[in-house]
Amino acid sequence: MKLTSSRSLPAAVAGLAVGWLAFCVLVWLYGASPRAMAGLVLEGTWGTSYGAGQVLFKATPLLFTGIAVDLALRAGLFNIGAEGQLAVGSLAAGVIGAHLPSGTPALVALPLALAGAMAAGALWALVPALLKGRFGAHEVISTIMMNRIADSAVGLALGAGGLALTGTVRTADVVPGARVARLDTWLPSLKGSAASFALLFGIAGTFLVTESYRRTRFGREIGLIGQNARAMAAEKVPVRARLEQALVVSGAIAGAASLGTVLGYKGYFEEGLGAGAGFGGLAVAILGRGSAVGLVFAALLFGTLQQGGLAVNAFVPKELMDVLTGVVVCAVALADEAIGRHSAMARRTAAETVVS
Repeated sequence: MKLTSSRSLPAAVAGLAVGWLAFCVLVWLYGASPRAMAGLVLEGTWGTSYGAGQVLFKATPLLFTGIAVDLALRAGLFNIGAEGQLAVGSLAAGVIGAHLPSGTPALVALPLALAGAMAAGALWALVPALLKGRFGAHEVISTIMMNRIADSAVGLALGAGGLALTGTVRTADVVPGARVARLDTWLPSLKGSAASFALLFGIAGTFLVTESYRRTRFGREIGLIGQNARAMAAEKVPVRARLEQALVVSGAIAGAASLGTVLGYKGYFEEGLGAGAGFGGLAVAILGRGSAVGLVFAALLFGTLQQGGLAVNAFVPKELMDVLTGVVVCAVALADEAIGRHSAMARRTAAETVVS
């Protein structure tokens, strides 16, 4: 799926409209009022300071994984493995953060834990990257495979590997210097929520990464490869290497999502922490359409849906919001394809008119 800015807004609007219709139909089928449920979603999210803080917290890892998936999409790759890359990255952040000397200053501890998480995510993406570059294996299959391996590897490392505290499935607490401060330290109204300054890191990273698509050789080349790899190979661009690098960098960014879950929320890693954020990143990337503002908006939207699911869970299953996420993604993809075909037909018609 290629990211085309000229049709991004119409496709996104169409996806949101279909999502709203799906919400109304599904809620009605459960015997509830769509208007009442929409009110509960709004009240349980942006209607209170705590709810807003929880939306920001849930949006944080989605933003990181959204950037990761978006970068791969630029190169014409589907990184379905952000889930596994986040899992191993989170484990690395928790283990490194817990084994640092207790007095390690934040200027040392936090970068070390983050670097370990990103290195682990990159290493986990290296296998599908090499399979893609050297043997032409489809990255969707190999990244899904690595997700399943990550589930087992993390559980094995915590249990048989002795990385978990005795009788638990969690690591020891990270040292204080490796923690990301909660937002309520500056915004007391968010007290009680899990939102942290990791969100600001995510927003800054979003703008830096998307800006690099224009300002760096690597960014420009992966974008052009995503549009026409054969043409770029003819121009002596190392296509295979760039594809491998794109997947590895994507994995590193996915690992950095542990800033919001391990270092900003729990202060330790436990099995299952951050589950779903990797797949949620697909939705963020597809709705965000390669725009920094779009990615931030999409992360906030899906964070709202996640938190809103808890608000309406007494009346309809919270999993309904997961269904809506899938509906929005499919609708955006279909709308994008339809708009693209219509634009192509319009251009052909205009060209034929000029020729005649």
